[in-house]
Amino acid sequence: MRRLRPRPHRDRGGTLLLQPRSRQPRRLRVTPPVRGDRGSILLLVPAAFLVVMILASIAVDMSLVHLRQRQAHDLASGAANDAVTAAANHMELRNGRAQLAQADAEAVVGRIVAASDLAPQVVGAPVVRVRPGTVEVELSLRADYVFASVVPGAPDGTNVTATATATAATT
Repeated sequence: MRRLRPRPHRDRGGTLLLQPRSRQPRRLRVTPPVRGDRGSILLLVPAAFLVVMILASIAVDMSLVHLRQRQAHDLASGAANDAVTAAANHMELRNGRAQLAQADAEAVVGRIVAASDLAPQVVGAPVVRVRPGTVEVELSLRADYVFASVVPGAPDGTNVTATATATAATT
């Protein structure tokens, strides 16, 4: 399509103009609607709405699982930090040797988990591993689905597991 360059021209009244001459717009042919296409959008809108609602429910359920995963990690991390602090022999730690008592670490982790708001969702007992100078805590939480429980045969939730490690060190 060729562009029109602005050239000076005079309008009907004799006034000098610097605007391009415009072409008359083309008229578009309008075809009459085909009789079989009437109302087809009425079927597409509810189907699209249903698809959007299903995708939104999946997004909500997966975000709840991700939230439980973060909460499980925060709980495991706090319990590991408290356990390494409580289970350390402070006299040995001052001499540069970190000796941790397994029973003390397990007791502290058990109390921390029981006192948490997430205690009803904890699946099983937390696993506490004590190595020289390190406490590792592993625990599982139950993450319940909100929308998937409506679907027959779908699981009501899933278990998420988190592991955290804390190390005793002198500063």
